[in-house]
Amino acid sequence: MAKLVAVTACPTGIAHTFMAAEALRRVADLKGHELSVESHGAEGVRTPLDESVVAQADAVILATDITVDESRFLDKPLVRTSTAAAIRDTERIIDEAVARATLHRKTSEPATAPVTDTHRAGPESGTSRRPGPTEGLAPTEAPRRADATAPTRTPPSSTPTGTLVAVTACPTGIAHTFMAAEALTRAARARGYAIRVETQGSVGAKNTLTSEEIAQADAVIIGADTHVSTERFAGKRLLQTSVGEALKQADRVVEQALALPAPASPSPAAPVTPTRAEPAGVYKHLLTGVSFMLPFVVAGGLLLALSFVFGIDAYKEPGTLPAALKGIGDAAFALMVPALAGYLAYSIADRPGLAPGFIGGMLANQLNAGFLGGIAAGFLAGYVTRTLRDRIRLPANLEGLKPVLVLPLLSALIVGLLMTYVIGAPVAGLMGALTRFLHGLSGTNAVFLGLLLGAMMAVDTGGPINKAAYAFGVGLLGSNTFTPMAAVMVAGMTPPLGIALATVVSKRRFTLQEREAGKAAAVLGLAFITEGAIPYAARDPLRVIPAMAFGSAIAGAVSMGFGCTLRAPHGGVFVLAIPNAVQPLGPYVLALVAGTLATTLALVVLKRPLPGAG
Repeated sequence: MAKLVAVTACPTGIAHTFMAAEALRRVADLKGHELSVESHGAEGVRTPLDESVVAQADAVILATDITVDESRFLDKPLVRTSTAAAIRDTERIIDEAVARATLHRKTSEPATAPVTDTHRAGPESGTSRRPGPTEGLAPTEAPRRADATAPTRTPPSSTPTGTLVAVTACPTGIAHTFMAAEALTRAARARGYAIRVETQGSVGAKNTLTSEEIAQADAVIIGADTHVSTERFAGKRLLQTSVGEALKQADRVVEQALALPAPASPSPAAPVTPTRAEPAGVYKHLLTGVSFMLPFVVAGGLLLALSFVFGIDAYKEPGTLPAALKGIGDAAFALMVPALAGYLAYSIADRPGLAPGFIGGMLANQLNAGFLGGIAAGFLAGYVTRTLRDRIRLPANLEGLKPVLVLPLLSALIVGLLMTYVIGAPVAGLMGALTRFLHGLSGTNAVFLGLLLGAMMAVDTGGPINKAAYAFGVGLLGSNTFTPMAAVMVAGMTPPLGIALATVVSKRRFTLQEREAGKAAAVLGLAFITEGAIPYAARDPLRVIPAMAFGSAIAGAVSMGFGCTLRAPHGGVFVLAIPNAVQPLGPYVLALVAGTLATTLALVVLKRPLPGAG
């Protein structure tokens, strides 16, 4: 019997919080384990955990969709998951907590004074990084069920043969980040290695690696499509790859990391030289800038939409609430391009690139160069700063002046002059031509663009092509061009929605597991998380991917054909409730329904009934 404690919490603190708590209690009791649950609800904390109960616990389950204080659990093995997963997959979560408790006891046994040992629970503490409320449903359903037996077992030896640390990150930080973390965790355990994975998601870094854990690691894996600083991994074997490869080829990634030769100089002062070149370098830097730009676009677009609730011209009256809302929205949009340029430069040159990147982005705004100017300024600032950083040599006693005086001054001067006299005007002309072209699209031309953007959103479900279309739509929002973004979002919603509908109307073409996961895929589709379709596309790519691309192309074409506009780059159907965020609303809903039905119809035609399916 194991002694377990759990914390459940969801944003509203109403249904999921208490349903998860009840499910965990019931299953733990059936399995003969002792479990105490603390629930964070709308009225506050219910049944708070006593310090003595926490001290005696063998493991901790955190079924939370919001941030909770974890400091009291620092010396305990942790299983992190969402409330939805705790409700649906309760038995596996309880079993994983018990397995972690057992492994923690075994790894602690060699200590001479285990009771007074103040070290953390080793690299296993928190290795099972679970996604947040929307990130961990359908995309991870299949891997999790497959994970229910093997991954939680301890390796053949009584203790792990070594330790690994990893960092995963993707531009939006929603699904791929956490799916890659789980894939690496399973692959490392299969080889008998303990692993800690830091996830840099949409809400920031979680499961952050400590300096002690990095120092003890045999190798470091970075699976990221955005910039991840490598300074703290100096002197370690370091493998850099994409988040997609870490997700799909986790076994090979772990094998390659362990096969790397030991660094020639383990001195902490030695610079880190990645063993592999950064994947998709230019593209990766661009996505880093886009990921940091998104919050400004979301806030600005929705605030501008809210200002129109009071009338399309209500903001023109000074001192009114509509005027204030529009002013705030305009301020957010004014920061959009500088944020894109600044963090794009940061991805290339690290912190020294921020100042020249933001300055170049502001100049792009002033020169009416739009997001294209921001991209140009970001790349220029990043590579100029990195070149200056690597080429300038100062005496040791003056080296400290380089990052605070020399680099900001020289890089900002070079970037500013080039933007003003060389790059700004041509890029502004190109941006103006693109904007006029898109505003003038109608009829067949608009439908064709919608078909293209829609198919791009579905062909690789969150991969490079998908993100290229998404970045295109987001970038145009700053130029008051809203139709491409509308087509992109509706096309990104239809793949999981169409698959979910197909699992209902044509059950014989899907396994029981796929039909169950279809419910979660529908939720992800409504929230504009295309990754909900990944498990289905991975199992049957030759039939599922064409079906998804067909449905998304239809959705994008209908949206562009009706001239639908969208002022926010994310949110799915939940944005539709905000007045004027989507216009016209009726045809946009029609585009969503048409794309969903087209995806479902294509799946019914392309997929064959499974033998013996009911």
